[in-house]
Amino acid sequence: MKIAGAPISWGVCEVPGWGHQLAPERVLSEMRRAGLTATELGPEGFLPSDTSELVATLDGHGLSCVGGFVPVVLFDEHHDPVDDLAGPLESLVAAGAGVVVLAAATGAEGYDTRPELSEQQWQTLLSNLDRLAEVAAQRGLVAVLHPHVGTMVENRAEVDRVLTGSRIPLCLDTGHLLIGGADPLRLAREVPERIRHAHLKDVDAALAAQVQSGALTYTEAVAAGMYVPLGAGDVDIAGIVKSLEDSGFDGWYVMEQDTILDGEPDGEGPLADVLASVAFLTGAASGVSA
Repeated sequence: MKIAGAPISWGVCEVPGWGHQLAPERVLSEMRRAGLTATELGPEGFLPSDTSELVATLDGHGLSCVGGFVPVVLFDEHHDPVDDLAGPLESLVAAGAGVVVLAAATGAEGYDTRPELSEQQWQTLLSNLDRLAEVAAQRGLVAVLHPHVGTMVENRAEVDRVLTGSRIPLCLDTGHLLIGGADPLRLAREVPERIRHAHLKDVDAALAAQVQSGALTYTEAVAAGMYVPLGAGDVDIAGIVKSLEDSGFDGWYVMEQDTILDGEPDGEGPLADVLASVAFLTGAASGVSA
């Protein structure tokens, strides 16, 4: 079972104004303190764009790179998303990653609103997913689509459109799927052959319900603590891991707990929750292999 971390668990996010952003030195050092030896890259600008500096930074902390999250606009027929992927692919290839994690971005900042797509825009989106998957494959990477709140693929109906209308595999994000109204365990059981990467998140379902109803924006809910350490929320993380392992899944499990910081945390800060998640997932892995 391959377990990795992600900078979002330390509040590092691509959204402008997303709270205090911790320095890479603290984030990467604390990943190693948590016993992690692999990570996703985090947003553009967090780690060096120069590929030699990027590799040196990761190597200096004893971390390998498993992939990176890249939001791209896919539905606009006048915009070529291949151009948006060029820079991230260079970094991922240089760092030895195996996966590029795509999200169907709206083109707006943040994840609090999204437009309705026409049928033609949907066809453009699906076609572009297959194009990007081919471009990534030419560089030796697997492209996966990440269903994500506030993007064009958020709920189960939209996930199903991707499954039937394109060939791209999925990143199973247990938190975003639940917040979007889908059952991540059911999806893991129904289409295991389409799942190549996993983001493990746990969620307070009461706050997720307020996002679904419109009582809270996604950002407000994250700030209120919607994401919790693995095992402390309402997602059946252990059941999902067992289902994936039983299906022969050999991808990465990336632990994530999206958070928004209001300043430099004293003491352990986000590390405390990461340690709790590592302990839970290690126990879940032992249960699967027993």
